[in-house]
Amino acid sequence: MIHALSLTIIVVSAFIPGITGRKWNNTGKGSIIFEEAWTVPELLWQSSDVSPPANQTTEDLLANLLDIHNQRLASMDATGVDFMVLSCATPCVQGFSDPATAEEIATSVNNQLAAAISNNTMRFGAFAALSMHNASQAAQELKRAVNELGFLGALINDYQQSGADNTTLLYYDQPEYDVFWAMVEELDVPVYMHPRANIAQLQALEYQHAIWIASSVQGFAATLSTHILGLCANGIFDRFPKLKIIIGHSGERIPSDLVRIDEQLRRQFAKGLPMNGTVTSYWETNLFETTSGNFATNLLFFHIGEIGLNRITYSVDYPYVSMEEGANWVKTLPLKENDLMHFQRESAIKLLGLDK
Repeated sequence: MIHALSLTIIVVSAFIPGITGRKWNNTGKGSIIFEEAWTVPELLWQSSDVSPPANQTTEDLLANLLDIHNQRLASMDATGVDFMVLSCATPCVQGFSDPATAEEIATSVNNQLAAAISNNTMRFGAFAALSMHNASQAAQELKRAVNELGFLGALINDYQQSGADNTTLLYYDQPEYDVFWAMVEELDVPVYMHPRANIAQLQALEYQHAIWIASSVQGFAATLSTHILGLCANGIFDRFPKLKIIIGHSGERIPSDLVRIDEQLRRQFAKGLPMNGTVTSYWETNLFETTSGNFATNLLFFHIGEIGLNRITYSVDYPYVSMEEGANWVKTLPLKENDLMHFQRESAIKLLGLDK
């Protein structure tokens, strides 16, 4: 559904010099972060009711979402961030129910982001925004964004809302999305699965009794983890074993409950469960988590024990979380120097293909 305000789509030429064939400086020792939000003015209304971080106003948050080369870059320099991957702030394209509108917005957002970072690809990369109404169209837009714009993958904000009244929700664990996942595997890029606010109908059904928990307290993790577990249970990673899916906020709680999840899914095999592995095994082959917005030391070490440090990378969730908060937390981590470097940058370099 399009917001009541008029929406002007700015179309930028698909030819963006300076992105394809990017060179970036891999001699540093700073962090690489990649759940970091940005938006365009015509979509800023989507973030107008988001709570800002401590000591900031809503106006500060909105200004930070639009900015790239001023306060954002200054914070990167001040907190030792070498490289940031930008992506369209939630819900972005997933918030538009009309397929044609969603596709047009995705193309425009991707072109605008490519143009915005073309003068500083040493410090900034990008994830593509995609309309997920049509899997074949999404696959082609991802291919264009990667091959022509030099993007590093895609970020999708959970389910795609659709239908005249927004009650048709599209999840990407269904067979019709195989053409999209085949393209992701062919391009060998990661897809970041990111939360979104639920449509009004779900909000009223599930959270009207306690509206305070509808977003990042509970709703984000509950809805997205259900989607991720659907990808696992419906055999996506068995059909496309080279897929790389990134999940923020310490895995949206899934790695904290793997024993119970695996045990309960085993009981479904007799009922025709189409997955071959376990959710734990997919964390060994396909799934990665970041610590974006969840700077919990004990939880980090528990997850290291559950899925291994090689599946966990650092990120911040800027501007909803300050880079200073993340940097201060990293300084307290009792990790050996080699492990800390792996956590802050080396795993990200491999995952994002920055070493190619």
